[in-house]
Amino acid sequence: MAERPPWIQFLAYFLFILAAWTLFIKYLFPLAFAVASGEPWASHIYWDFWPVAHVWLGWALLVQPGYVRTLAIVMAVVEIAIILTKFVWFFTSPEWDIWRTNWFVNKVFVLGCFILVLLTALFKPSIFRGSDNA
Repeated sequence: MAERPPWIQFLAYFLFILAAWTLFIKYLFPLAFAVASGEPWASHIYWDFWPVAHVWLGWALLVQPGYVRTLAIVMAVVEIAIILTKFVWFFTSPEWDIWRTNWFVNKVFVLGCFILVLLTALFKPSIFRGSDNA
């Protein structure tokens, strides 16, 4: 694999760290808490497969397939829209228990990451080596 620009590497590893952190915050911590409390094991888990998508984009940033810039833009726009919508819903009646606080902190970092991904894809298209860098 050819050397990638440091910024692309940073974004890729940021995505990998977010995926690992998300797995801990959304799955492992709630599972351990539920088991320790004698509750059903999935009682505090909010299911989704975004960590898989984050790993995919991180991999694509490192490998640079032809669709990487398009994937980055589409995934960033979708993530940003979903997170901002969820923030609007959350702030209409915020609950600051441990589960929602964990969720909120996680989403702040995911939002920050995808804002960086989107800005990079839009304003530095040459940094993407795929064939779709218009």
